[in-house]
Amino acid sequence: MLLMPYNSVDHGAETAFLSKYSALLELLLRAGDALIVVLTAFACYAAVFHTPAMPGSYVSILLPAVLLVLLVFPSFGLYRSWRGQSVIEEAGLATLAWGTVMVLLVICEWAVGSIENYSRLWIIGWGLGTMFAQATYRWIARRVLGRIRMHGIDTRKVVVVGATQAGRKIIDAARRNTWMGLDIVGQVHTSYDQEVFEDIPSIGDIDAFIDSLRENVPDQIWVALPLRAEALIQRILEATADISTTVRLVPDMFGYELINHGAATIAGVPVITLRGSRIDGHSRVLKAIEDRILAALILLMISPILIVTAIAVKLSSPGPILYRQRRVGLDGKEFDMLKFRSMPVNNEVNGVKWGSAKEKQVTAIGRFIRSTSIDEMPQFFNVLKGELSIVGPRPERPMFVEEFKKSIPGYMHKHLVKGGITGWAQINGWRGDSDLAKRIECDLFYINHWSIWFDLKIILLTPLAVFKRSNAC
Repeated sequence: MLLMPYNSVDHGAETAFLSKYSALLELLLRAGDALIVVLTAFACYAAVFHTPAMPGSYVSILLPAVLLVLLVFPSFGLYRSWRGQSVIEEAGLATLAWGTVMVLLVICEWAVGSIENYSRLWIIGWGLGTMFAQATYRWIARRVLGRIRMHGIDTRKVVVVGATQAGRKIIDAARRNTWMGLDIVGQVHTSYDQEVFEDIPSIGDIDAFIDSLRENVPDQIWVALPLRAEALIQRILEATADISTTVRLVPDMFGYELINHGAATIAGVPVITLRGSRIDGHSRVLKAIEDRILAALILLMISPILIVTAIAVKLSSPGPILYRQRRVGLDGKEFDMLKFRSMPVNNEVNGVKWGSAKEKQVTAIGRFIRSTSIDEMPQFFNVLKGELSIVGPRPERPMFVEEFKKSIPGYMHKHLVKGGITGWAQINGWRGDSDLAKRIECDLFYINHWSIWFDLKIILLTPLAVFKRSNAC
């Protein structure tokens, strides 16, 4: 909960999670990114044309490139103070941001008819070279910062109030990320303690801690207590009202199912999100673009299969080619999910029940298209319409949703995002009439860890999963 990025709105040194050097680090990163764009452009030109003397037509594209970097990169959170985010994750964000800049540049140059003035080899080399240089730059910056803080420079002394699960998690996170320069110097015992931190010096109970503040004031106090401990939290705030120290709340909420929890401000009012979707804001836009582009490309590639299957279904038995089935999607809204018809018409006239997929009568062609998941290919049209995503929790039928939400904890949380044709549960073998609890566990893991890269990983693994499975729904 605590390890969240530095919000550029909070400029005060007392509110920055790391220190006064965070602002300097942010300026260096911004300047470094801009410089990398320029230097890499010259280096690639020298490599392609064997001369460092870049002509004016090439130099002219560098100014809009730098301006776009300064405008686009902040929207990807690349100048926030690191919060335990891995360098691989940050490099991925930097790659996505730089890719966005390159796409915008190419579109602008194409629009004015000057794209032909540039060597394609140079553009590709510039794009790939800048991507690699930015990832290397951030890795070096972390290593240097870590070395500095390992020697005790620019560190912050921290006292943890409450030996709770939240306290242990935040302590472990601080120790794993030594570059953050956070030194846990003591712990305060409370009636809400759940475990013993034997590796941290004890300051005593809350009374002893408050008395010690007269002589020893830590840089930060982390209050790792449940929200019901408001009286104790209030007492700590009153005791530190006249002391120059930062007090941070690390709510102990590990007894609850939290989805994409975090902190933010709404119109200047601080709020803590206990349950929400990671795929929101610009992330939702990115995923929508990803879905539409990939769905269009996939439909183009599989169009021969679609045509042949449509003819086979029509000839196999009387009835429509497509089967429309009501499913529950984003925010609990229903839609008609498309499939190639694999059963005789009116096969479900007597109703449906969970776990009866293998008992249903299927046509000759239906058995084949179900086992190979060809019957699900029309769902890419649902993706184009915005009703489905390519990757996401598998949407279920309304009658089953009503049943499962009463018996499976957290079942409705899957509707925080669009349903998908494939997903993390399917990749791990939990599909069809399989263990629902395992499916929901995978779905919630996906919602909590979503990224474009995670989506692409699932898409690439899906053909292998289709090949191995034998219980297609």
